[in-house]
Amino acid sequence: MRKIVFMFCLFFTAMVSGQMKLSKEEIKQKNDSILAEGDLLYRYEKAAWVSTDLAMSLKDIKENFGGYLIYRSEDSIKAIILGKDHATCIYDMTFYGDPTNPFRESFENRKLNDVEEELQSIKTKMVKESLQPAYHVVCTEGYSLVIELIPFALGYKLYVLTGTSKRDIIPMGNDYVFFADTDGEITSWRKFHSVLIPAMTKTEGQKVLSIVHTHLLSEPFISATDICTFRLYAGYYGLTQFKVISTALSKCFTYDAVRNSIETEDL
Repeated sequence: MRKIVFMFCLFFTAMVSGQMKLSKEEIKQKNDSILAEGDLLYRYEKAAWVSTDLAMSLKDIKENFGGYLIYRSEDSIKAIILGKDHATCIYDMTFYGDPTNPFRESFENRKLNDVEEELQSIKTKMVKESLQPAYHVVCTEGYSLVIELIPFALGYKLYVLTGTSKRDIIPMGNDYVFFADTDGEITSWRKFHSVLIPAMTKTEGQKVLSIVHTHLLSEPFISATDICTFRLYAGYYGLTQFKVISTALSKCFTYDAVRNSIETEDL
């Protein structure tokens, strides 16, 4: 018999008291915006996974690997493998539609263009600042931090997620977003989960059917980072759904990866 693992985590101390009251339409609008952001973040991070795997499979590229830069170009996602000087592109991939397979590749050794140079400069600046002790970004032994920069209307968002090569684990939690102005100066930040939630995909040798964790008052909705992390890992273990219990809204949110949708139920 399959089991459901319920995993609970604590969040920041609530900034408000009592339950939130939102209409069904307000909840739907919020869920739709989270889905859009989660989808974009997933496309960025999947492109990072695929492009770095391809880079590491090529001897010449691997020997000169200096990191990567992911960015959106119209309807496509560009993955740039950087040289060790961080100022040149040694492998260029473009993803359109299928996030697991680039439809265009280039091995031209070139300088970063103006857009890439600015994005790389902003990313370097924000990463350095976000890892300062004041922000308390941590990384559990056996896991790694995954960082993506996404421009938005007011400047930039730097997402910090947790990754792992451990088997049978989906590394939910320990995730952050930093907001910056157009100069890359951090103006605010959020920590979505207070701890790492290593969601097990097997327990006592039996396959897990679904994973669940609880969000307290300060984070009432599923997060874009929840969706991104789940989509990256869940397919390897045959999982298609996870649930978030919202104490602030007295709701249960269910994310379905097949439909890429969020369903809402009253508790």
